[in-house]
Amino acid sequence: MKMFNYAVLLLTTLMMTAPVQAANLYAGQAKAAAVCSQCHGIRNPSAGAPFPPLAGRDVEYLKMALKQYRDKTRVSDIMNNIAGSLTDRDINNIANYYGGLEP
Repeated sequence: MKMFNYAVLLLTTLMMTAPVQAANLYAGQAKAAAVCSQCHGIRNPSAGAPFPPLAGRDVEYLKMALKQYRDKTRVSDIMNNIAGSLTDRDINNIANYYGGLEP
């Protein structure tokens, strides 16, 4: 009976926590190709562009940076405009897509 109570408590706790948003890598790939790749490329930046490559970067860092650009707490005219249209889901998908690539 105690085991049952612990299981119920655990399930209740898990259900009450904020849901984790699973990444859709295909959506991330599509958004990266349409928006990010013009400057950052996919694995390498576009030829002659001074922008850093994003492939293989830490996923949590990419999410944080994109949210900061979107919220304008990190300032870059280009990135503030581009990230301003991204949803949390877009950011999650893009970050997981780029983070999963080999540099």
